[in-house]
Amino acid sequence: MERKVPSVAFATLGCRMNFFDTDFIRTQFLKKGYKEVPFGEKADVYVVNTCTVTKGADRDSRKLLYKAKRLNPDAVVVATGCYAQVSPDELAKLEAVDLVVGNTHKAELLKLVEEYLERKNPGKVFVGEIFREGEVKNFDPVVAFEHTRPFLKVQEGCNSFCSFCVIPYARGKVRSVPPEKVLEAVRRLADLGYKEVVLTGTQLSQYGWDVGTSLLELLEKLLTVEGIEYFRLSSMSVAEIDDPLLELITSSEKVAPHFHLSLQSGSDRILKLMRRNYSAEEYAQKVQSIVERRPITAVGTDVIAGFPTETDADFEKTVELIERLPLAYLHAFPYSDRPFTKAAKLKPKVPPAVIKERVRVLQELNEKKKREFRKRVEGAEVRALVLGNGKVLTENYLELPAPPQSERGQVVRVRL
Repeated sequence: MERKVPSVAFATLGCRMNFFDTDFIRTQFLKKGYKEVPFGEKADVYVVNTCTVTKGADRDSRKLLYKAKRLNPDAVVVATGCYAQVSPDELAKLEAVDLVVGNTHKAELLKLVEEYLERKNPGKVFVGEIFREGEVKNFDPVVAFEHTRPFLKVQEGCNSFCSFCVIPYARGKVRSVPPEKVLEAVRRLADLGYKEVVLTGTQLSQYGWDVGTSLLELLEKLLTVEGIEYFRLSSMSVAEIDDPLLELITSSEKVAPHFHLSLQSGSDRILKLMRRNYSAEEYAQKVQSIVERRPITAVGTDVIAGFPTETDADFEKTVELIERLPLAYLHAFPYSDRPFTKAAKLKPKVPPAVIKERVRVLQELNEKKKREFRKRVEGAEVRALVLGNGKVLTENYLELPAPPQSERGQVVRVRL
C-alpha cells in the first residue's frame, strides 16, 4: 500500500522579507517530501506567514487562517510571521489556528509541525524574546523551485524605533549576515544563471551596523561578482544614504535604478513626532539628487495618512511635497495604532472618515505620479528581466510585454 504524500500550502502577506522566509520554510517542507498545493486547495498543512504592519494586515491574516481551516478542518493550520511574534496569544485564541510560530522559531517550523502531528509536543505557542536573537537563522538563497529574481535576505531587524512602527518588536534589532556568507551566496546564484538578485532586509541601509561594516562595503564586494547583471535594493532610509553610498548606487550599472525610500509625511512637525531622523526638505534633496544623477531611476515611497494630531495643514504639506518630487509611485497607508508603539498613546486621533479621504487623495496622487514617471522615461532604452509570463520587469521597475522569442530569466534591452 502506497504511503500518502503529505501536502502543504503557503500564503504570505507583507514585505519581501516575509516572502523570503516563506521560501526558506517551503524548501524545508519540499526536501522532507511534502507536495506543495495552491493555497485555495485542500492540504494537510497550511502555513500563513502573517503581517502586522497595520490593523488591516492583522485582519487579512486572520481571514487567511480561517480560510485554511474551512478548506480542510482536519489540517494543521500554522500562523507564523510578524503578527504571530507580536500578538501570539491573540492568534492562539482563534479556533482556526493549531500552532503559533513566531519569527524567533521560523527556522524550526517544520519540526514543530511534525511534533504536533505525532503528538510529541503539547504546546501551541512557540514565540521567544526577539531582542535576544543572535545571527540570522533562515539564510539560504537557493530555493527548491525556480525564481527569475531571487530575494536574498542579508539583514534583519531595525534600530530606528519610529513611534508608529511595530516592526522592531516583530523582527528585533539589526542583525546582519556576514559579508563573506552573502558573497558566497551571490556567487552560487550567479553559477545557477540568475541575472538579477534582490537584496532585502528589514531596513537594508542599516546593514552591517552590528558587525562593523556597511551596505556600501557589502555592495563594493558584491559588484565584483561576474554573471549578475544587476542588484535591486529594497527599502532604505534617506538619512542612512551618505554621499559615498549615494555615489555608488547612482553610478554603478550593476545597481538597478530603482529605490524605495519611505517618506511617511511631508510635515516636519509630524516627522518629528514619528521619530523620523530627516526633514521634508532633506528627503526632497536626496530624491532629487538621485534622479538628477540617473534620470531613468524609479523612486517609490510610503506615506501614512492620519497619523495622530495630523491636521489638514500637515496633510497638505505632504501632498505638496509629493506633487513636486520626481517619484515613480507611492503606497498610502491609513494610520492604525500598533502594540508597544509610542504613537498609540498620542492624541487627538484623526477620525476614520478623514483618514479614509486622505488615503483616497494619496491613491489618486499615486496614479498621477505613475503617469508622470512613464512620460519622463519614455523613449529610454533600458535592461529588463524576462519573467516568463509574457512580461518583463525593467531595471526601473516597469512591467511590460516581453519581446518575441525572449527566454525566461534572461536580461534583454527594451525601449520604454
